[in-house]
Amino acid sequence: MTTASESAASFSRIKIRTAALVFCGDDVALIRRDRADSSHYTPPGGNVEHGEDLNAALARELGEELGLDISQADGGDLMWVIDQRVTRPGPTPPPRKLHLVYRLHITPDVRAVLAGQELDQQSDGSQEVGIIEWIDYRWTAALPIFPPIGPALAALDDPRAPVGSVALDAVTDENYTWR
Repeated sequence: MTTASESAASFSRIKIRTAALVFCGDDVALIRRDRADSSHYTPPGGNVEHGEDLNAALARELGEELGLDISQADGGDLMWVIDQRVTRPGPTPPPRKLHLVYRLHITPDVRAVLAGQELDQQSDGSQEVGIIEWIDYRWTAALPIFPPIGPALAALDDPRAPVGSVALDAVTDENYTWR
């Protein structure tokens, strides 16, 4: 059993991740990452670099992962904040991570020229391929999405619907297990 001091020590640093739900009509862009024994989805985005502005980080990540120039998108409102305090497999202690999920809307013409895959540099120098999938947002409740935003996303009345609270439930070892 983990003690409170061990748990606090394992989350002694905080990272911020910006991500976006990029909508084209009712479809939302998600990156599918296939593993040997499972697949999971993530909204496009990534960690904010030291000293980097949040908007600049979001623009950089969407450019890297989708080839999207965010000046071609409408919106940009902060949709959700998710506090991640989950231990994970591997030798490196996990950080506590705050996920800031924004919402953008693009036209079919912009979507037509975006990337179909994303290459994620791994610590060993290899690259992991992520497949960009456009999925009707109403079908996301049962998808393995991290952070686990699928049920909240699927519950929207439409892609531009207001959200109640921007704070979604924290992701902890009590309610989430890495696969």
